[in-house]
Amino acid sequence: MTPLAHGIGGVRDLPVPESFFFTTAAIVLVVSFILLGALWRRPLLESRAGGSPLPRAPSAVLLSRPLRLVLQVASVGILVLTLATALFGTTIELLNFAPTFVYVIFWLGLPLLSVTLGNVWSVLSPWRAIADATVWVLEQGGREARSVLEWTGRWGRYPAAGALFAFVALELAHPRPSYPRTLGIAIALYSYWALAGMAVYGRDAWTRGGEGFAVAFELLSRIAPFSVRDGRVVVRWPFTGLGGTEPVRGTLVFVAVMLGSTSFDGFSRTSTWQNLLGNVRADLAGSSLRVVDLATTLVNVTALAMFVLLVVLTYLTAVSAAQSLVRFERPLVSDFVLSLVPIAAAYLVAHYFSLFLIQGQFIVTLASDPFGRGWDLFGTVDFAPNLAIVSPETVWYVQVASLVVGHVAGLAIAHDRAVALFDDRRAALRSQYPLLALMVLYTVGGLWLLSRG
Repeated sequence: MTPLAHGIGGVRDLPVPESFFFTTAAIVLVVSFILLGALWRRPLLESRAGGSPLPRAPSAVLLSRPLRLVLQVASVGILVLTLATALFGTTIELLNFAPTFVYVIFWLGLPLLSVTLGNVWSVLSPWRAIADATVWVLEQGGREARSVLEWTGRWGRYPAAGALFAFVALELAHPRPSYPRTLGIAIALYSYWALAGMAVYGRDAWTRGGEGFAVAFELLSRIAPFSVRDGRVVVRWPFTGLGGTEPVRGTLVFVAVMLGSTSFDGFSRTSTWQNLLGNVRADLAGSSLRVVDLATTLVNVTALAMFVLLVVLTYLTAVSAAQSLVRFERPLVSDFVLSLVPIAAAYLVAHYFSLFLIQGQFIVTLASDPFGRGWDLFGTVDFAPNLAIVSPETVWYVQVASLVVGHVAGLAIAHDRAVALFDDRRAALRSQYPLLALMVLYTVGGLWLLSRG
């Protein structure tokens, strides 16, 4: 394990004959496209998003107020612990609870929970829990909790995109993103952003448009086979939550931050990028360390923004070409943007699952000594993580499989929307040619980044 720019570190995967995998992945996408065109002739996803409700007893337990309160109290406690260890614990990164929890357990574990169990963040968010408790206290005192300003929706998801970009910029662009004191300040600032936004615009409005993690986990939760509707837990086919259009402004930019940041993380590990940063440091050899760090941070942030912009531009180009092919009157940007969500999820799995499995084990030790002061609160300080839990070959095959499955799912979601938009089957197929090219580009590009990391 070596410290890298994305926070904790990564597992260097076994080199592979990339041309075989690139070609096979492209063929799988093309074959999937042909099968979708031949067999998927009417929209299926949006109409089935409602799912089938679970029996009342399990739903009542899972959605009960006592369970919610227990989880919210626990989430606030973890937030306080993470902030305290970051600000007052040891400055040795791997011995401090906060870096491993934030960059591994939280940032990698919550997306996995979201795509398997649904929008669990609506219960686990410590900032929402604090806001709920504040409203309850005010109401018990006979006061009405009112937002300062009305959320008009004009900004859409742009504030959330900015918040998420700030987090990934810390993770990927800062020279020492895992340094506990830096991380502690970041946690405090983000907590202020989340809580102040809820106070100004209201809990629900800011959760939908301004709290970056809430928006990310909600979008990912649409992949899950579970959801909540009308006070009941429902079971549905996976990915049906991504059917239909997404008219909320800023959704494309937000998903581009998710996808572009992961792509940049892969690119930042290549020798090309490391050599470029080395040249920047060499040019500033006579300057102070602060100047060197600032320069490399600015270079990283600029590249990160360019990767996000590249996702936006390639998607807009594909959608514009689709619109031209079918001579459709209105823009199709909002109609196909949700097809990028499973791709963003696939990139997260491909880039980080080995890190999650290996580095995540250290949380067992850190839980007993979160401040790095020699404690053994739960008797787990001598726990020995299995660093060989996955082989390099397994890592690569999971990466390839996740990327291919994610892009095939994206194709299916876009195709489902196309057959809903166009009565003419040929027009529906023509609209998908540019999106197929986009999916192939993203798949091959993702595999190339992984093979170079």
